[in-house]
Amino acid sequence: MADISLPRRLPERRAALISFGLIVLIWIVARQFDLVDRRFLPSPLEILERLRYELTQGTILGDIGATLWRNLIGFGIGAGAGLALGAALGLSRGFAAVIGPTVVAQRQTALFAWVPLLAMWFGGNDTGKIAFIAVAAFQPVVINTWQGFAQVPQTYRELSEALLFRRRDYIRLVALPAALPAIFTGLHGGLIYAWLATVGSELFLNIAPGLGGRLSEGSQLFHIDLLFLTILIFALIGLAYNSLAERAETLLVKWKRP
Repeated sequence: MADISLPRRLPERRAALISFGLIVLIWIVARQFDLVDRRFLPSPLEILERLRYELTQGTILGDIGATLWRNLIGFGIGAGAGLALGAALGLSRGFAAVIGPTVVAQRQTALFAWVPLLAMWFGGNDTGKIAFIAVAAFQPVVINTWQGFAQVPQTYRELSEALLFRRRDYIRLVALPAALPAIFTGLHGGLIYAWLATVGSELFLNIAPGLGGRLSEGSQLFHIDLLFLTILIFALIGLAYNSLAERAETLLVKWKRP
């Protein structure tokens, strides 16, 4: 199956590369012929020069490290809590009846509505940022994990009872494998939400070392090349996260395939 799917993906990759190349070409032409004010659109060469400067004399590597540290810590806390609570909700109807409505209500609350409350509770420094990222990661993980465990086919439950499975054996051998696709979907969503929250937390809470701080710096000092460079770094890291999540889901599907 892998050999068959690879050629199907090649045209998609070519199309993506062609579209990216066209965007860069239009960008270069717009700058070359002054179709756009230079103050608002740097040339690709200016961005590369800014990158060279940041790598040799600037702080961009440290900023990337600080941002990734907050993101991974927040995602780990939020995803871990979401997995634990989601599994409890999916495996216990009584627990879901009591706690489930609160979880659903929390899921319906706009993500950035939590910023003022979390800032009051934890402050605007790293602790507040990590708490906000954790809330963002928690939301999709808990819902999908809950659904994954709750939607285990009834025939699987009956078979485990007929085989006299103990509770932990049912969870390990039946419920968890059946719920894995939904769990991975939730983790994928949590990864994306956590990255968006990382950007937002660094912009809306106290400025500190990180890519969000460099965005604020570029905006306040009107360093348009720094703004574009930081946005591109955010985009590339987000794409890398998405690719890793898709790869993990693909491996899961192959593992589950008979």
